[in-house]
Amino acid sequence: MPPRTNHLGLSRNQYKGRPSTLCPGCGHDSISNQIISVAYEMGIEQHKFIKVSGIGCSSKTPAYFLGGSHGFNALHGRMPSVVTGALLANKDLECVAVSGDGDSGSIGMGQFKHVIRRNVPFVYIIENNGVYGLTKGQFSATADEGQFLKYYGTNDMPPIDLALEAVIAGATFVARSFSGDAKQVQALLQAAIRHHGTAVLDIISPCVTFNNAETSTKSYPYGRDHEIPLHEIQILAPDYVDAKEEIEIGDYEAGDIIDVEMHDGSFVRLKKLDNDHDPRNRRMAMEVLERSMREQIFMTGLLYYEEPRPTLADTEQLVDTPLAQLDANSLRPSPQALDQVMGSLMAS
Repeated sequence: MPPRTNHLGLSRNQYKGRPSTLCPGCGHDSISNQIISVAYEMGIEQHKFIKVSGIGCSSKTPAYFLGGSHGFNALHGRMPSVVTGALLANKDLECVAVSGDGDSGSIGMGQFKHVIRRNVPFVYIIENNGVYGLTKGQFSATADEGQFLKYYGTNDMPPIDLALEAVIAGATFVARSFSGDAKQVQALLQAAIRHHGTAVLDIISPCVTFNNAETSTKSYPYGRDHEIPLHEIQILAPDYVDAKEEIEIGDYEAGDIIDVEMHDGSFVRLKKLDNDHDPRNRRMAMEVLERSMREQIFMTGLLYYEEPRPTLADTEQLVDTPLAQLDANSLRPSPQALDQVMGSLMAS
């Protein structure tokens, strides 16, 4: 029996990359598998996709998915600037970038903040395990305060909450999930890909070698036993929703449903559970994250969303044709134009 294919005639296996070299059971491999599933289900054209990463265990993972796409492995903490350059050169590309808590929370914190401020349209996945797994498990910036590791003693520093930092920086899409929750990860990935702006996904992804003790909030046992979803998530593609129908979103009660529209006409449908959280409320998102960090409550789901604002390409007023596709005559100023520039400089 031939394998099932999507509307492009591709099987799920054709969205895979190379075999993983990570530790067996690593949460990062689960995330790679969910990216493969989502790309297959959405019928993503891989040649229109670019995957970028920095340095670390997490940054090895783009080798394991979307083998037919473009890819670039950047320097430690420099992934956002490479993404910015790639998407300015070709704004028709879609991008999934993978980073880690060390890559984004330490050496790359400045780039993390500025790529959000510029609203570069891409999916920014943080595979968060609280340690530097590639260099034998030192504490990262997201490690729990008071956590003890055999070879490094006790961490006396308070953690950085990268989802909270993303909300504060002005990201228009911020979510948190657990690599062991395949259904939720896939739903959030679909929504993030459809979002027109920087979409930050902070995914707790346990390091089974260096940070999997039950006392760690980044471990499999903790995530499995303490995850509290803020809502049930369903993605409705444009074909299933009448785009002409006006949808008004007001306050909603537990058990009620709201539909949040993406820029492509699809909807993220959220069914509220027991938690009184409205992802359209920035102040509420910050309060939920601060409470979660203070009380070590593992809240997952879509934390914050706002209507898309201008992306970097809009702000820079790029022409419709991607810069990478313009010919030399279009890119090179004429002698007359250069004379006008020089004349204006001399006059001033």
